[in-house]
Amino acid sequence: MSFFGTGATTTTAAAATVEKDIEVPDAPTDSISSLSFSPAADYLAVGSWDNNVRLYEVGAGGQTQGKAMYSHQGPVLSVCWNKEGNKVISGGADNAARMFDITNGQSQQVAQHDAPVKVVKWIETPQGGILATGSWDKTVKYWDMRTPAPVATVQLPERCYSMDVQYPLMVVATAERHIQIFNLTNPNAAYKTIASPLKWQTRVVSCFTNSTNSGFAVGSVEGRVAIQYVEEKDSQNNFSFKCHRKDQTPNSKDQALVYAVNDISFHPVHGTFSTGGSDGTIHFWDKDARTRLKTFEAAPGPISATTFNRNGTIFAYAVSYDWSKGHSGMTPGHPNKLMLHACKDDEVKRRPKK
Repeated sequence: MSFFGTGATTTTAAAATVEKDIEVPDAPTDSISSLSFSPAADYLAVGSWDNNVRLYEVGAGGQTQGKAMYSHQGPVLSVCWNKEGNKVISGGADNAARMFDITNGQSQQVAQHDAPVKVVKWIETPQGGILATGSWDKTVKYWDMRTPAPVATVQLPERCYSMDVQYPLMVVATAERHIQIFNLTNPNAAYKTIASPLKWQTRVVSCFTNSTNSGFAVGSVEGRVAIQYVEEKDSQNNFSFKCHRKDQTPNSKDQALVYAVNDISFHPVHGTFSTGGSDGTIHFWDKDARTRLKTFEAAPGPISATTFNRNGTIFAYAVSYDWSKGHSGMTPGHPNKLMLHACKDDEVKRRPKK
């Protein structure tokens, strides 16, 4: 039983053709792993399996301009920005995190792990900015950028797969379905550790924005999302729902084809969220009204990464092969696109609770 009503409004064909999503020219040459908008301006950082991070400036009409590019010595798995929006940080399969200064065009290594750096996140604390790096070496390390050694290292139960921060909440999801919840006022030990509410491998965790009670969403490889609150008092609001599924037999409603949920992005203003899947579809949802707000037309390949800009007017998404079908799915000419969608209010605003 799906918790979400199909409250998605469908636009007429004529209206849909007018406002097409915009494809960004000069996209990466290999699958796109990570997207992040600057918190200060409409600059988009894009990490790719081609070992590069690209920066694009997005104009008012959605036109884009490539601004800079720098490299890792292996695929880039994650990108983020500092609070001022003048530095981009990236983590890669070269076991390193690098920082690129957009004012002088210089990049330098700022973190080191014993295995690929799967996630980089900027944490703005009352004492200043800190970089958190989550790795397949089963650690999260904190760096203050002024010293070459980490200020602290936290051992994880398994390899880090996904991590998100909404200060003071940090959520780390690892292999074997462990989820560690941190209160960053005490960053060196997990506030609590839970098993994922979903039965299958965790693909992504994403912290709520603009929410009175703190919590996060979990997406799994089995076409399912869980909404999970941190505190026990809010646990009656926890729920999960199926998404990113297709009928094997047309019109049979069997939903037998199941796809991974690759990314979940929360809207910075309204607290609604997107899911992007290996099936090539994107949906916008309202967790409080338990409603689907919008469904995008299916893309010609998996949605590998998504993000909103700082005020939630632009939604960026990547159409890239995500290895969900293994080697056989890596067909020549597989689409690799970076797309921009102009958000309309009725797609991203909360609905009145039922």
